[in-house]
Amino acid sequence: MTLNHWMKAGIGLSCALIWSCPTLAAMTAEKNFGLEVKATGQSEDDRDLGTREGGDVNGLGLDLRPWVYGERGNWSAYAMGQAVTATDIIETDTLRQSTDETQASSNAREPDKSYLAMREFWIGYSGLTQYPGEQLRLGRQRLRNDDGMWRDTHIEALNWGFDTTLLRANLGVAERFSEYRTDLTELAPEDKDRLHLFGDVSTQWQPGHWVGVRAHHTQDDGKLANPGETVDELDKTRTGDLTWLGLEANSDAYNFRNTNTLNYWGSVTWLTGNRDTLNTSTVNGEQVATGQQSGDVNAWATDLGLRWRLDPNWQVGAAYAHGSGGGGDDGSGNYEQTGLESNRSNFTGTRSRIHRFGEAFRGELGNLQAMTLFTSWQLQDDYDASLVYHKFRRIDGDQNIGSSGINAVVEDNGVNRPLIQGEKDLGQEMDLVVTKYFKQGLLPAALSQSIDEPSALVRLRGGVFKPGDAYGKEADSYMHRAFVDVVWRF
Repeated sequence: MTLNHWMKAGIGLSCALIWSCPTLAAMTAEKNFGLEVKATGQSEDDRDLGTREGGDVNGLGLDLRPWVYGERGNWSAYAMGQAVTATDIIETDTLRQSTDETQASSNAREPDKSYLAMREFWIGYSGLTQYPGEQLRLGRQRLRNDDGMWRDTHIEALNWGFDTTLLRANLGVAERFSEYRTDLTELAPEDKDRLHLFGDVSTQWQPGHWVGVRAHHTQDDGKLANPGETVDELDKTRTGDLTWLGLEANSDAYNFRNTNTLNYWGSVTWLTGNRDTLNTSTVNGEQVATGQQSGDVNAWATDLGLRWRLDPNWQVGAAYAHGSGGGGDDGSGNYEQTGLESNRSNFTGTRSRIHRFGEAFRGELGNLQAMTLFTSWQLQDDYDASLVYHKFRRIDGDQNIGSSGINAVVEDNGVNRPLIQGEKDLGQEMDLVVTKYFKQGLLPAALSQSIDEPSALVRLRGGVFKPGDAYGKEADSYMHRAFVDVVWRF
């Protein structure tokens, strides 16, 4: 059997165990279950910057997430479902949002206003070592690292993790087999037949200061169309085997509870491997394959940041990120991320996780330079707020950037392109994220004391993006994306 078959069989077994084990069923029925209710209002203006028809989103949505958890000895199991209904196709999940939003239109994976889904289902075993915080987990689970720039997604995986006082580590394998949604029956092309192998380890070399190494490899076994074959929106247009190697250091900067006067984070990543890209042309209104372009990849990226605490409540900071671009016609110097990232983290020092490259622009670190200034305020467990400014440029003005929340099409010398050739200025953005937490919320006071996270919150997330010269003179002068989320946890 191949590794894919073993993973599919293991995930099927995990589902069966979750629902068939009478001990777990009894335990979860007694106390280990709950419901998260999320109501969202969204306002979004022309993600295409006025270069296409439509592009606006205005609506209300309701997202229900029931969950059940049980454990016995070293064994544990967890499952979370989801039921969504909305007045428009709005964002109901901050994970994988940059992919889902753009792919829904470009890949004909038409989302519905209402759907059912399974977010997580896994079994875990904690008896392989004597370390506290060690667990082997199999099934659809959330994989996440602190900066959200390598992994932050729900995916089928076998992951062995450690989270101790002096050591944090992960070793695992993952592949996406389904979206587990009633409305999306096809995977995005970049997810098809793509296997992820990953590992990381970091240690606290002195109190509050971490240093570590990370590695990630993707093996893409998908096939590209042969010359002359028609290519539709669900066909793969790129394959390749890629390896990321990275070094990182931080002062526990992503932990909003730390009280350091000065916080820092820094990472550098090398990307190597090979990419095969499908070339197409338009024939009688259809895309037809004309051949493939292959090339080696040699790229790098870095993310640096400093945050200074002015007093117990106020912080200010600056950050810089650079994902290389260039390398000629084959784009061998273009950096790309792993495909499992969300780019959301607590980099401003608050409990609220914010998109590292803009709540409206939502860039990916590929042929991109991002300069960021921010200030944040946090009042114990009651309120927090962040005001963030970004300036975006592309490294190579003749290469495209990675995916983003903008899908404009501009005319450049009679040719439709996503960006004007030679122009590097992508634009600038201002973000505001404000949250009110209710520790006791809608729960009885006695119950809320046993819960670490707030039982309810109201959050405003908004960004205004002003496009630069790379989007041409015909683009709108600005676009906005704003959300109001109300969350209850029962």
